[in-house]
Amino acid sequence: MPLDPQLQPILDLMGGELRVDDKTPEEARAYTSQATAPRDETGLASVTDIEVGGADGMLPARVYRPEGAKDGGPVVVFFHGGGWVIGSIQSHDNTCGRLAADSGCTVISVEYRLAPEHPAPTPAEDAYAATKWVSEHADELGLDADRLAVAGDSAGGTLAAVVALLARERGGPRIAYQCLIYPNIDVREMTPSRLEFGTKPYLLSTRALTWFEDHYIGDAEVDWRIAPLRADDLTGLPPAFVLTAELDPLLDEGEAYATRLQQAGVVTTYHRADGMVHGFFSFPVEGAVAARKVATTALREALRP
Repeated sequence: MPLDPQLQPILDLMGGELRVDDKTPEEARAYTSQATAPRDETGLASVTDIEVGGADGMLPARVYRPEGAKDGGPVVVFFHGGGWVIGSIQSHDNTCGRLAADSGCTVISVEYRLAPEHPAPTPAEDAYAATKWVSEHADELGLDADRLAVAGDSAGGTLAAVVALLARERGGPRIAYQCLIYPNIDVREMTPSRLEFGTKPYLLSTRALTWFEDHYIGDAEVDWRIAPLRADDLTGLPPAFVLTAELDPLLDEGEAYATRLQQAGVVTTYHRADGMVHGFFSFPVEGAVAARKVATTALREALRP
């Protein structure tokens, strides 16, 4: 399917490609922070900033409570995208607000530490520690630890997948669901989708991917804490929702992970958004609205009492 025509004005406005590879991490963060969308307050009861436990101290986090939220309700721990190098709770402020309002779940967005200052596996360990902290403090937060999901987009989707694996390996916390939005689930592999779409003006390029992955990985040995697709065993993981974009360089690896989850006996819903590009989830276009509805419905149903 060709590019959704509703996306073209957005791509034109953004220059067609996210150019970070010619910048330092600090310059890239400043450059991308200018594109932050204002938060839509519709359907939100409150938004508050808190701190949650990380792997080495406390981390900033933001709590989005939807209208009608009651004590003992479900919670989604969310990790923002940005190639582990850029992005923040502020860059995904509107995304998390819409996720909470539309799913009926409280969303806690975590500001994990970024590479290259904190390379792999620090972001993953921060994500795991934050999820464990939320589970342990669920009662005082007015949330149900038995209805806790992890979610994220792009690099954040990878972190959510890693947290699910770490929780299985370490005996907790209990995770009821994982929602992976076009995750960067493998690294440094030139898949057909990376080769085909990474050279087109579809925001995420192969050279940007290389820049992100090199900053994140550094000299670390690549294992499943960096690339979950490389895990030998995916059995015993929580049910999953995996969303990909048809014209995304990360399409093949996201699709492969969904397939492997299904083959391992994990109840998995896979949805490919046709005509969409990487990063589309928050865009004000019909295709994104439809995909968000699929994702939030999956969360709502999975975390039903």
